[in-house]
Amino acid sequence: MGISELRHMGARGLGARVPINPLGRELVRAGAISRRDATLAEMVRRHCDTSLDRILQAEGLATEDDLLEAHARRLASKRLSAEDLARAEIPETGVDPRLLLKHGVLPLVSASGAPVLATGGPESLAALRPALPYTLERARAVMAPRHAIQDRIAAEHRDLLRAMAEARVPEIESCRTWGGTMNRRLRLTLIALAVIVALSLAFPVAVFGVFAFWACFTLVVSAGLKIAAYVAQTSARPISPPTTAPAQPLPKVSILVPLFRETEIAHALIARLSRLTYPKCLLDVILVLEEEDALTRQTLAGIDLPPWVRPVIVPDGKPRTKPRAMNYALDFCQGDIIGIFDAEDAPEADQITLIARRFQQVPREVACLQGILDYYNPTQNWLARCFTIEYATWFRTLMPGMARLGLAIPLGGTTLYFRRDVLEELGGWDAHNVTEDADLGFRLARHGYRTEMIHTVTEEEANCRAWPWIKQRSRWLKGYMTTYLVHMRRPRLLYQQLGPRKFWGFQAHFVSALSQFLLAPFLWSFWLVLFGLPHPLDPVLPHGVLVGLGSLFLMVEVLNICIHMASVSGPRHRHLMAWAPTMHFYTPLGAIAAYKALYELVFKPFFWDKTTHGLSVAARGRRISDGGFDLSGIKLEPGHKGL
Repeated sequence: MGISELRHMGARGLGARVPINPLGRELVRAGAISRRDATLAEMVRRHCDTSLDRILQAEGLATEDDLLEAHARRLASKRLSAEDLARAEIPETGVDPRLLLKHGVLPLVSASGAPVLATGGPESLAALRPALPYTLERARAVMAPRHAIQDRIAAEHRDLLRAMAEARVPEIESCRTWGGTMNRRLRLTLIALAVIVALSLAFPVAVFGVFAFWACFTLVVSAGLKIAAYVAQTSARPISPPTTAPAQPLPKVSILVPLFRETEIAHALIARLSRLTYPKCLLDVILVLEEEDALTRQTLAGIDLPPWVRPVIVPDGKPRTKPRAMNYALDFCQGDIIGIFDAEDAPEADQITLIARRFQQVPREVACLQGILDYYNPTQNWLARCFTIEYATWFRTLMPGMARLGLAIPLGGTTLYFRRDVLEELGGWDAHNVTEDADLGFRLARHGYRTEMIHTVTEEEANCRAWPWIKQRSRWLKGYMTTYLVHMRRPRLLYQQLGPRKFWGFQAHFVSALSQFLLAPFLWSFWLVLFGLPHPLDPVLPHGVLVGLGSLFLMVEVLNICIHMASVSGPRHRHLMAWAPTMHFYTPLGAIAAYKALYELVFKPFFWDKTTHGLSVAARGRRISDGGFDLSGIKLEPGHKGL
């Protein structure tokens, strides 16, 4: 709840019962705010785990300059400008620059030669002091803009911070060492291909039979996993949230929004974020921008960003991937919870409140909450309809079912929320893995943490053109291959960390998923049997066996259609049930993507094939003549007035 809501509720006569914070008294004395607003801000602070500074700024009652001047007067301290910071001398202290970024504190050398600590507020400095060396124990505070402090830290430690972002995850759990083994990997791949080709020429039926057998085996494994997940999800009682004694103050939440060449939907993105009902004084939205993406930076420069939204520019480097950018931006965050949105996301308005309260209720081992992803353009064309059916099946049926079965789950790339300390403990994201989300899901499980699915929806833009869809899916499948190979470096250790249930669930999910895409043509060959046509295995297998395998293939296809239909049977997606049988024709696109992924895994393992956003009207909205913005396709709450 914010100050404006308290005003509407008519909070009167409370001033005598709510003592005003010393900063508030200083601002009232200076005439920057009224005593009533200072009282209301203090009431908000008691329910929100944040500083008075952020409350007043988020409510538009005080500027950063007002607050810095008030702090300087109250503490008899000096006030520095951004220009002063840029010219100041920085001593060598040995403090990790990531820690300085996190707290927004910068050690400086004053004109007299004594060390001072530039900070945006006393609370940030108090949190950092225990980690400072003894030489800075008695250093006095000087006030400066937080963004300018972080900019100077980033500039001073540019190369180190860039290197840390690229190698934050321990080497044993990362694929980054693959870059140095390119020639060896290429030679091994070419040898393997040569062997397969030679065997195929010498024993074509035998090779075909081996691949067909493996395709059928993984088909059965995949079907078994889907049935188990479906039954677990549909038969289990809904999770009842535990009751808590008086509500704890709401925590600060930072949201990372990686952007790269997203000029088409930048305005709609800010509008969607503005719909969030979480107290803005607790919201810290970071737009993560690449240094070389001048066009997106120029687009955002023309938008009047709210005080709770700020850009962070990531120094150019290799690989230029989303996880590397998020690793770099993580240290700029102020929140205790870290969330991830994509550029085209439209989260439910109360999503972050739901997330924050759930984290307060669950045990610490639940380190990640995964929301439901959906699409806001499901009727744009056939491909968008099929993509929506696939997402509904995965996020509403299979993933929750796998979680209920006690299996580790690969995370989706957005609507993800983490405990910050756990995320930092694990080293953030693998900057070289192009499906950093799936990889992180299993790293969490390996270190004893759990992911819980939570019923809150974020709408995205369904990829509705064939080639962009194939490019996106090939990146996902390449990341799946990478994730499997990384975690299977030491199978015995993986087994010990995951335990038998999660280990075999990991095998069943990854091996069957990748095999089904790569070996799909061998399964399709059984249509020949079902239509009474000759099959390559006729010389070695009885016709009855081939008919049985063809029938198995057909039954699994029917099973998949049934699960798809059940997943879209709710009011939100019921109109898609008639399209579920056409999912059989959607699968071949995945096979094409799988072969593209396999090629890139060998020749371009770290290449990030970026998804094109803004292809639908709902994603980018329409500019209107008066300079406003029409959020076509976005559901606004009754009475909502936009920005």
